[in-house]
Amino acid sequence: MSLWVRALSEFLGTAMLILLGDGVVANVTLNKSGMKGAGSIQITIAWGLAVLMPVICFGAVGGAHFNPAVSIGLAVAGKFAWGDVPLYIVAQVLGGILGGLIVYLFFKDQFDATEDPGTKLGVFSTGPSVKHTAVNFFCEVVGTFVLVFVILMNRNAEAGAVGVGNLFVFGLIVSIGMSLGGTTGYAINSARDAGPRIAHMIVLPKDDHNWSYGWIPVVAPICGGILAALLWLVLKTPMQLG
Repeated sequence: MSLWVRALSEFLGTAMLILLGDGVVANVTLNKSGMKGAGSIQITIAWGLAVLMPVICFGAVGGAHFNPAVSIGLAVAGKFAWGDVPLYIVAQVLGGILGGLIVYLFFKDQFDATEDPGTKLGVFSTGPSVKHTAVNFFCEVVGTFVLVFVILMNRNAEAGAVGVGNLFVFGLIVSIGMSLGGTTGYAINSARDAGPRIAHMIVLPKDDHNWSYGWIPVVAPICGGILAALLWLVLKTPMQLG
């Protein structure tokens, strides 16, 4: 499969991920939505499904990274070519922008009916429940560490030992969201946050886009992915991981 075809799958998959993931946030937070107030359980389950759907569609094409932290982590672990990483990341971010734009068009009436700019920004991107730069950064590092480390360990598990096919992906995202998501909104994905935040700049240019925080869900997930890969490499020989 050519690099450009695989990158296209990353673009489309990330766009689908954001459409469904940011879509559920819009669904439960914006005024005049029929599901407003459904709460965090619906959000965490729907985000797991939002990752699962594009994995099912595009996993066999490009590996279904949809996340710079995953692409970089796999490259550090020697499981993905470094030369492919830049185009993958560009495709992921562009897919995140497209997904955010579609969410805005889909929920345009609900956005118009919602006055609070923070609620509208929260549809597109994450934010901390308590603003504390060091702790917020740490939370995103840890959440992404869990994501990438479990992915690496699962890829080396015998069939059926961890997860049941693609349901493993759903379980992993829901687990991270339900256990760790309350502090920063568990971006755990630079493209998932930066792409829609850029879309927010396009569709609501006069609102505050909160880039003073927005660098954290861009940088911290990459750090978490690298740390996960480094630990996996340390464990690789003694545990005879592939």
